[in-house]
Amino acid sequence: MAVKITDNVTWVGKIDWDLNKFHGEEYSTFKGSSYNAYLVRGEKTALVDTVYRPFAREFVDGLAREIDLSRIDFVVANHAEVDHSGALPELLRRIPDVPVYCTANAVKSLRGHYHADWNFRTVGAGDTLDLGGRSLTFIPAPMLHWPDSMFCYLDTDAILFSNDAFGHHYASEAMFADLVDQAGLEHECLKYYANILTPFSRMVTKKIEEFAALKLPLTAICPSHGLVWRKDPMWIVGKYLEWAADYQENQVTVIYDTMWDATREMADAIAKGVRAGAPGTTVKVLHVGHRDKNEIVTEIFKSRLVAAGCSTINRGLLSAMTGILEMVKGLSFRNKLGAAFGSYGWSGESVGLIEKWLAESGLTLAAEGLKINWRADAEGLARCEEFGRTLAARL
Repeated sequence: MAVKITDNVTWVGKIDWDLNKFHGEEYSTFKGSSYNAYLVRGEKTALVDTVYRPFAREFVDGLAREIDLSRIDFVVANHAEVDHSGALPELLRRIPDVPVYCTANAVKSLRGHYHADWNFRTVGAGDTLDLGGRSLTFIPAPMLHWPDSMFCYLDTDAILFSNDAFGHHYASEAMFADLVDQAGLEHECLKYYANILTPFSRMVTKKIEEFAALKLPLTAICPSHGLVWRKDPMWIVGKYLEWAADYQENQVTVIYDTMWDATREMADAIAKGVRAGAPGTTVKVLHVGHRDKNEIVTEIFKSRLVAAGCSTINRGLLSAMTGILEMVKGLSFRNKLGAAFGSYGWSGESVGLIEKWLAESGLTLAAEGLKINWRADAEGLARCEEFGRTLAARL
């Protein structure tokens, strides 16, 4: 399937309706995704990116129906990750001499992935590729979200091909962001940012400011996953600036794992105390063993404060809680408060371990952790509610 974006740009990617996990098992994609590739035509023709490796032959066969492959003059590899570059071996087997334009870091990565020495042409900031009547300008974007990442900008159509930036995992034949449910789309964009781009927020802000300083017109953003931003493309740019600025909503998220419900009861009582102490605050209580980990991270990203609770097992934490805390640490959230709680039988290390995780993750502890031996009685539940009120007072 090929979809015309403008008279000069055609989408030639692949919609993956069945995708439910991404980055191995690390990221949930409940709405599927797409691998976006674009043909850009002037007097000469450039192909911007390809698709994920399992769809390589299907992609190249479809591309050959859209254009005689020998008429592709240039390939642009904005990013070497295999969901974007996976069809390059099949494509370049058929047109082996076509030049591949990418960053120097991408050359290293592509050689590492495919053990091939293609006709690489390295580019830097401000370099251009003349297509005859129109040109692509290259804009390196390191760590958005790999060292090799870059954008490219088509002058005559004022289109930014942004690769992973401004993308989202959303499968739709509509192809354009303005044609789908906006609330669902915004959630997928926020989830994508929270789980993938948060560690690079300072670089996100810097790159957007650098692009804005170029004062280039912008009619559309074509990312490498999801839908094309053609109606008010600056909306998603504004959202990125908002999310990159230590984002938070008026929300507290209570996450917990439990063996025999004692810690769950504590979580519910703490949430009750937060609601009493801060009536206008959204409070969410999430069982990390039952809920999708990326959705949990998204809620933490939105929150001013996260309270994490867990039973003690083998002098440590239940594995689902350890996994979530490891994700939080790696994402480097900023300007958030944290607190720890938990139940225990005889050793009770979980609360101290959680406090250590939270502190090492950059969260400021809002109160000393709360430990309850065995299962909370009426007095213990009252202590939990008071703990919640204490947390609310720190907001």
